[in-house]
Amino acid sequence: MTEIPVQEAPGHPAIDPEGFAGVAARIEEQVRRVIVGQGDLVRGVLSAILAGGHVLIQGVPGLGKTVLVRALGDALDLRVNRVQFTPDLMPTDIVGTTVIQEHDGRRDFVFHDGPVFTNLLLADEINRATPKTQSALLEAMQERQVTAGGATRPLPVPFFVLATQNPIELEGTYPLPEAQLDRFLVQLLVEFPSDDELALILRRTTGAPGEEPEPVARAGDLLAMQSLARQVPVADHVLDYAVRLVAATHPERSGVDDVRRQVRFGASPRGAQAMVAMAKVRALLDGRPNVAFDDVAAQVLPALRHRVLLRYEAEAEGVDADALLQRIVDGVPRDPLVR
Repeated sequence: MTEIPVQEAPGHPAIDPEGFAGVAARIEEQVRRVIVGQGDLVRGVLSAILAGGHVLIQGVPGLGKTVLVRALGDALDLRVNRVQFTPDLMPTDIVGTTVIQEHDGRRDFVFHDGPVFTNLLLADEINRATPKTQSALLEAMQERQVTAGGATRPLPVPFFVLATQNPIELEGTYPLPEAQLDRFLVQLLVEFPSDDELALILRRTTGAPGEEPEPVARAGDLLAMQSLARQVPVADHVLDYAVRLVAATHPERSGVDDVRRQVRFGASPRGAQAMVAMAKVRALLDGRPNVAFDDVAAQVLPALRHRVLLRYEAEAEGVDADALLQRIVDGVPRDPLVR
């Protein structure tokens, strides 16, 4: 069995694979104090954070997306800022601006940090802002820095963007360009709660205030867990499987007939990176020191659904990216010798 080196963060205890799963379980336990159901969503968002990536959460209003982000921030003892994206939001409202400030009879230009200078940035309804404002997040998401006021300023460590968007609202929205979508490690879907879950939500939210999440990890623990996740080995034949899955999303390279007919552009290399990074976290959460085929297959939809551009034929036939990706998972053999 492959041994994964223990990872340490300055001023924090070492994290080993067993400790990784234990800390993650405690974080999820705290989040479930305020979130009813949504097990896949909670695990998906936490996994993406442990993998070091940003998350795009899609769901109709009122399903607890904002509450989830704040609960994660509390459990991880991270600073959380929320920005409500609207059509009149300006880039300076996000990254900050330079103002003239007078002190002791002198006037100086002083940069005032915007809400992007945080650990968890909740970009609520991100598709309601104009493309110019959306693009203000590109450098922050990719480089973890902001260039404004004639200087480049690093963002706090760690830094994540958790953005939400409403899938059914079209008026007054601006679809995210492919370049920005590609910056999100995964896109997760929020399902409507079951009847029992909805009843429990009503009891929790219309009665006396319930328990609040307590911090069970710190930024240093999170950084050590991210470092440990990167050390998880991936065998060549499993890596080859991930490569073949991404290649199968490209019409000119795919062996799946529906893909050749209904997909315009396939997933980018970042899609393969996201699949492998998330698969490593899934293996650790399951108590395994290496990545299996199932770990990779389980990440195809969240890692690739926002990276596949469909043709009009697919939309006319009511076929979405998830359906096509599932056909790819079903059609791409795991044995590298079978093509």
